[in-house]
Amino acid sequence: MSVNYKVEWPMNLHAPAGSLEAKQAAVDNGLDVPDPSRYSSADYMKTEWEQLWPRVWLLAGVTPDLPESGDYHVFEIGHEEILLVRQDDASIKAFYNVCPHRGNRISLNDRGSVGKFTCAFHGWQFACDGTLLKITDEDTFDPRLIAHRPSLSEVRCDIIGGLIFVNMDGKAPPLREWIGLPPGYIENYEIDKMNVVRHVRSEWRANWKTGIDAFYETYHLPFIHPQTQGVMEDFSQYDLYPNGFSRMIVPIGVKSHRVGDQISVDPYQQFMMQEAGIDPTKFSGTAREVRVAIQQAKRSRGKRFGLEYYDKLTDAQLTDSWATGYFPNVQIGMHPEGVFIMRFLPHATDPERFYYDNMTMFRYVEDPGYTVPGWMGLPAGMDVTGATRPEIERVPVDVRPNLGEVLDQDVELVAAVQRGSKSRGFRGPLWSDQEQRVRHFHRELDRYINREK
Repeated sequence: MSVNYKVEWPMNLHAPAGSLEAKQAAVDNGLDVPDPSRYSSADYMKTEWEQLWPRVWLLAGVTPDLPESGDYHVFEIGHEEILLVRQDDASIKAFYNVCPHRGNRISLNDRGSVGKFTCAFHGWQFACDGTLLKITDEDTFDPRLIAHRPSLSEVRCDIIGGLIFVNMDGKAPPLREWIGLPPGYIENYEIDKMNVVRHVRSEWRANWKTGIDAFYETYHLPFIHPQTQGVMEDFSQYDLYPNGFSRMIVPIGVKSHRVGDQISVDPYQQFMMQEAGIDPTKFSGTAREVRVAIQQAKRSRGKRFGLEYYDKLTDAQLTDSWATGYFPNVQIGMHPEGVFIMRFLPHATDPERFYYDNMTMFRYVEDPGYTVPGWMGLPAGMDVTGATRPEIERVPVDVRPNLGEVLDQDVELVAAVQRGSKSRGFRGPLWSDQEQRVRHFHRELDRYINREK
């Protein structure tokens, strides 16, 4: 049954207690107002490189990108590059993308498939499991220098629900203990059966945390993105989980409670009904009833197309976005048809630049009645079958990333917030309960920054 809810604050979808959709108990993260220098200080950035990035599990990739033995791709974060490589036994290993001989990058490409890795500098060769295969002119080396048979340096790697994580210092708790989300939360979407259909990495004029802050709340929607009010509620159910994880459930298919006319069906609501297989000209309900109608239509369509994983999802999951924050630098918009992965990647040297890295994933169904949802914002003509993995679209700073009207608006917003954060008139953020995910994130960040080295 679909969950009926009242538009009230705090938003509560009133899902059954114990379900993955249920409202979580409140977390007291205090009322501290952090020093805004964390958004621009080079010293703070240096501390993050020492205290944060090596110590956390980082989302490095997705398993569908590595379907066969020898397939690899490179994960970039700051000055580090990490190779993810599919092994002969179907496992995945991770290595620093650096030759132990002179420090050359082992792979100069974003991705590929190899039988072995050969350094382009002096021809040293390594197996896909990182072991040394060949040293060019080995007899010219003192045997004592290479007696340890220098292999590629391995990085701790683990997988959950099709998401590949790495940990650089090797000291983090096991991945499943560290992830603050309950069992099934990730797995039920079957991300491992989706494919990346677009990958865009754009450079923004802001600190990576300024980006996180903007995307962790819907408080700003009526003002920065007023066009969303016809199809999206801007009160969200916010839930906080251990270890800095969080989510907001954003009801979609409904009008914002701020819109006076809750009867007439909005044109975008009609479009969403068409995507779900409903003829809007034959729909006799009101705007308030569209969301439930779409849920019912998707449930029926799921059975028709043999999408058995729909049985693991609530009715509300079939329409709503579970925008889920993976501490420290990822948010995934989770939908049954696909997911939208956002990674906020720090610049290697400039605290006022970051890379907004997006992977759009879609679960292809070979039937003309199953279309790509409009929320994905894919340009016309893109291959969505998964037959080809698109190249990364690298968008330089000050160029619109063409991710759709809403996200392009965020580029300007985030840059303006970054500039304002350095003003003498700004003494630090004052977060409301609608921004509780932001406070939760910064509270966890402080635990890493302030703990003993």
